[in-house]
Amino acid sequence: MSKLLNCLINKDISCVPIWFMRQAGRYLPEFKQLRSQNPNFLKLCLNSDLSSEITLQPMKRFNLDAAIIFSDILVIPYALRQPMEFGHKYGPRNSKLNINKFLETTEKSFLSTLQPIYKAISKTKKILNKDKPLIAFVGAPWTLMIYLYNLKEQDKLNKKISIIDKNEIKLVLKKLDEFLKIHIINQKQAGADIIQIFDSWAGLIENEDLDEYCYQPNKSLINFCRENKIPSICFPKGLKENYKKFLEEVKPDAINIDYNVDPSWAKNSFGNICIQGGMKPEILLKDEKTVLQEVEKYLDIFRDNPYIFNLGHGILPKTNPGIIKKIVDRVNLVKK
Repeated sequence: MSKLLNCLINKDISCVPIWFMRQAGRYLPEFKQLRSQNPNFLKLCLNSDLSSEITLQPMKRFNLDAAIIFSDILVIPYALRQPMEFGHKYGPRNSKLNINKFLETTEKSFLSTLQPIYKAISKTKKILNKDKPLIAFVGAPWTLMIYLYNLKEQDKLNKKISIIDKNEIKLVLKKLDEFLKIHIINQKQAGADIIQIFDSWAGLIENEDLDEYCYQPNKSLINFCRENKIPSICFPKGLKENYKKFLEEVKPDAINIDYNVDPSWAKNSFGNICIQGGMKPEILLKDEKTVLQEVEKYLDIFRDNPYIFNLGHGILPKTNPGIIKKIVDRVNLVKK
């Protein structure tokens, strides 16, 4: 069993596996070159050969313990026939939710759109070393709904949600749950070893709505993963002290903490679950000494807890690949 899976499933603490969110992408010069030749981001994600090549780029540079397929959580709304746009200034957004097209999308149409992702996973898995698992991922229903309705651009999010028909929201969440499971199982069948679920906008949910919009939707996906023997990692970013309640309700195999979570509190509050990440991506832009001191802090705090080294969010575009190598080399020295 690979180092990462041993930590994730068996709660092994003899070493610390390492990988990074957004390790395949925007900070690498080889990626920037490919991206300059492929300006349409969604088309790039749906190009099997290039997606596989990008996924493998950091694996060739660094001794990482896992690859993560180059894709995006918004391929799901796109495959549900919503015109997702990726702009440099405003980020990803949906011009306007077409609820009829969304609800009428068939499984056949959905899978046809996403087939290149499954091909990329299959191709990548054949090339990867046997001891390097391949991580695939999805966005959680709430986070995808934020993009479908362009809610992250609203100053008064909860007021905006309150004027959307409640029955429509239930239909949207139900459709997302159904088709996320289809995407999860097809990624698994293509060769993915682990699924990470990103609830990137969980921190926007009011406490009284967390069960409906965060805990139960994530729990449904995690139960599906468990039934299909797929190891799982959840990243409900921004939940603060509600991370603990999330774990009690959802019960994933591992939890990724964000950079606003006190790692000592997480270790002392979560029990013997595998914890991943936490370090602030901006730290990597500082001098080497400061970066490695922060690395040591996380390694020390989690020295007797199952821990996967990662960040509290994705690698930033201005990050020097050289500092990634320094971190990887340091973490790979850990033997407990």
